[in-house]
Amino acid sequence: MLANMCVSVSMLASGSRGNCAIVASARTKILVDAGISCRETFKRMKSLGEDPHALAAILITHEHNDHIYGLATLAKNLRIPIFMTGATHTAWARAMRNENGERPQLEKLERFESGHRFQVGDIEVKPFTIPHDAADPVGFTFRVEGAKVSMVTDLGYVPVNVRHHLRGSDILVMESNHDLEMLRGGSYPWAVKQRVASNVGHLSNAKLAEFFTSDYDNNAAFVVLAHLSEQNNHPEIARREAERALGERGGLFQSRVLVARQSEALPAIRI
Repeated sequence: MLANMCVSVSMLASGSRGNCAIVASARTKILVDAGISCRETFKRMKSLGEDPHALAAILITHEHNDHIYGLATLAKNLRIPIFMTGATHTAWARAMRNENGERPQLEKLERFESGHRFQVGDIEVKPFTIPHDAADPVGFTFRVEGAKVSMVTDLGYVPVNVRHHLRGSDILVMESNHDLEMLRGGSYPWAVKQRVASNVGHLSNAKLAEFFTSDYDNNAAFVVLAHLSEQNNHPEIARREAERALGERGGLFQSRVLVARQSEALPAIRI
C-alpha cells in the first residue's frame, strides 16, 4: 500500500437500479456513470462530504439506463465535460429522444475510443473493451501518482484483455452480480435469466471467483464487489465466495473485501 493517500474511490450506488461512483485524486474528482437521479447523486455526495460542483468530468461506461439515468440533468446542472464513446453517445441520444423525436444535446461532449488513454486533471484514464450487450461498453483504469484504480462491471466473463488491464490495481472494483442457483430459481423470465448468465450479460459470483483463483495477481489492497443483484444475490454470499477464492491463492491474504450497495453510498476508500 502506498504511504500517502493519493487516490480515493466512493461508490455512491451500485446495482441493477443505478450505478454511480467517484474516483478522486487530491486535485481532481471524476464521476463514473450517472445511473441515479441528479438529486440523489447530489444527496449521496453531500452525505460523504463531497461537493458536486467540484466534479471535473463525468465518464460513461455504456448506455444502459442504470448507468445513464441522471446524465442529462447532471450535465445541465454541472456544465462539465461528459466523456463517452461515439457509439455509446449515439445509442444514448437515440434512447433519450423526446416526444417530438428530438435528441438531447450535451454541451460539453468529449468522445473517446477504447484502448486510447486520456487525461482528466491529474488522473490518467484508460478505457478498455468489455463483453456486454451494449453498443460499445468499456471498463476503466485510473492512474495518479503511481496508484492504480480499476473499475469493471457489466461483463459476462473476464477475457484476456480485461485480465491484462486489471493487473497491478491498488483498488479493484469488480462485478459480482448473481449467485447462479438464486438466478436459476428466481422469478426472472427464462429469456432474462439466459441473458444475465450469458457471455454478454453479467458476472456471477462463481465466474469472479474463477478469475480470482486463476489469473488475478492478488495486488489490490481493496477489492470492491459491485453491481450485485438485489433479487439474485446476497452481500454475504458474494463476499464469502470472493474471500474464499482470494484465500486460495496462497500466502498472506491481505485484500480487504467490501460490498457496494444499491441504497446507500459506501464511504470513500483511500490509498
